[in-house]
Amino acid sequence: MKYQIRESVAGDMPAVLKLIKELAIFEREEDAVEMTTERLVKDGFGREKLFHCFVGVINNNVEGMALVYPRYSTWKGPVVHLEDLIVSEAFRGSGLGTALLNEVVKYGAQLGVKRISWDVLDWNSPAIDFYKKKGAKVLRDWDVVHLDEKGIQEYLSKL
Repeated sequence: MKYQIRESVAGDMPAVLKLIKELAIFEREEDAVEMTTERLVKDGFGREKLFHCFVGVINNNVEGMALVYPRYSTWKGPVVHLEDLIVSEAFRGSGLGTALLNEVVKYGAQLGVKRISWDVLDWNSPAIDFYKKKGAKVLRDWDVVHLDEKGIQEYLSKL
């Protein structure tokens, strides 16, 4: 399979959004995606760039993506967070996911980060196996904690 990995451009964002929606369906959260192409363009290519994205292109179509952003560890220092690594279902197993992860790791090394981190659903065995084969540690003793938009507003209303 011949593919190209490159940094995304604003014109890739409709295809990136399509991949995000495909992932949401896979993760049984189809209705949870609020993202728009316009927001991706603004946040990724506007004055204040909030993320960095790589795309995997096959036959001139974006069939995979890896989106990262900076974080900071009080114990280690600079960190890159991999928000999503997505490969279209038709191209899983083609090597595209490995190529995208390779690009993320090279990017993190160029930045001099101390860690690259990401989350994976505990029932997504193929992804867990993939990451373990690449040498990643899957930390089973941590729970993800977040406040969603409604939770933020409820929290603030109690202050």
